[in-house]
Amino acid sequence: MRIALGSDMAAGLLEAVEHWLRERGHEVRRFGALEPEGDDAWPSVGRSVGVAVAAGDADCGVVCCWTGTGVSIAANKVEGVRAALCGDATTAGGAREWNDANVLCLSIRSTTPALAEEILAAWFAGTPTHDPVYAKMIDSIRST
Repeated sequence: MRIALGSDMAAGLLEAVEHWLRERGHEVRRFGALEPEGDDAWPSVGRSVGVAVAAGDADCGVVCCWTGTGVSIAANKVEGVRAALCGDATTAGGAREWNDANVLCLSIRSTTPALAEEILAAWFAGTPTHDPVYAKMIDSIRST
């Protein structure tokens, strides 16, 4: 799977996340502070990861900032992106299943590498539900 990975700052969490992704065979494209001379402002990072996902250049994204909130807001401004700020594995699995989320947002401040591994495992194990009630809700936000 092709993953867009971005952050507004280089941090140990990002190294752990990238290692986890690559160890499982994912192709990782880096954005923001993770690329040489990349724009490390959180709005740009969130938007860049979102654009990569929406354009089909990445299958999904993982994006981080200090709280995870800023990159979540920025990524969600990109049409076709459903970014979810997840602080635990249950929320990550639910975001994939019930919201068909395609960008995972993490807080650098509050996410340890061990917690990130749990969140990533749940995210990648999650699949969107085929329940028509949830499909209708997802369809209702696709055009907004």
